[in-house]
Amino acid sequence: MASQPTLQPTRDPRATLPDLLEVLLNKGVHLNLDLIISVSDIPLIGINLRATIAGIETMLEYGMMRQWDSDTRAWVQKAVRRHLPLAADEEILAKMAGGHYQDNFYRTWRPGSAYLTSQRLIIHRRDPAETLWQARLNSITSVSALREASIGGEERTRILVRLDDGSETTLSALEPDRLISLVQAQLDEADGASASGPEARTTADRPLREGRMWFLEELSSGSTWRGGRASLSNTELTWRSPMDGRARVRLSPEQLQDSRREERSNPTDERQVLILDTGDSIITLAADDAGPWSAALDDWRTAPLRSRPASPGGTVPPGRRHDEHAGEGGASWR
Repeated sequence: MASQPTLQPTRDPRATLPDLLEVLLNKGVHLNLDLIISVSDIPLIGINLRATIAGIETMLEYGMMRQWDSDTRAWVQKAVRRHLPLAADEEILAKMAGGHYQDNFYRTWRPGSAYLTSQRLIIHRRDPAETLWQARLNSITSVSALREASIGGEERTRILVRLDDGSETTLSALEPDRLISLVQAQLDEADGASASGPEARTTADRPLREGRMWFLEELSSGSTWRGGRASLSNTELTWRSPMDGRARVRLSPEQLQDSRREERSNPTDERQVLILDTGDSIITLAADDAGPWSAALDDWRTAPLRSRPASPGGTVPPGRRHDEHAGEGGASWR
């Protein structure tokens, strides 16, 4: 009998190291390996390997290394509070080298560190401890890039911040474009939270229920589960992942025509998932506490209108009709 050809390693010559790094960081790789090393057909060594390799942001998005992330954030907060006073509910979102351009009786750059918190944008010097400049996020009307030439003629990117009192200031940062995008994301999120009315968030808009939840995203290559957080208030249901700048799911009670539970493979310990039908699309969610979520959604959908303002935006993601649920086992999660 002719022997079968042995497997030979292959390589795609178009694949480069940056391609590999992009896959590792953005998508990740999961290894599930059982290896037995034998000598003269006698098994000597057994190797059982279970490993997941991915970028930290990808790990956190899909529910891994959350304890490490929580411990690290707590340690950073504690270390920073020693020289930078923060409110009890204020969280540091980003830190980098930065500076403030002082323009009064003498003009000069004052170096320090740029801190973006959940409430303020700050330029602070650690030694000697001094806050060189700060502004609350709700007082910032715009933040933009300012191109200017340095003393040596090299073009540098500064940050122009305008406040609601009509004043403006110029800041520097190690990664100015990144800091601008982070600040803008916070401003956009605040605008979205206040879009239902000119006043601050009322008791009726506060979350009725919040928690970890998975969203089944439909892609051209198939479906995949994405980890994130859901929030249910009197006016809307939202879901977003840590990588999303805006909510990926946003529903008002008027949009939700039906909610039910169905058995489906999912990343949680629950056998059933939540199916939300808007008439135009099907949204599939999964949670470890799917039962309480289902009851809350039923009450939310069927409760009489309690003088609820219209939900801002009222957009929902493209979804599937119920008759497209065939082949339920084909979904994957990352």
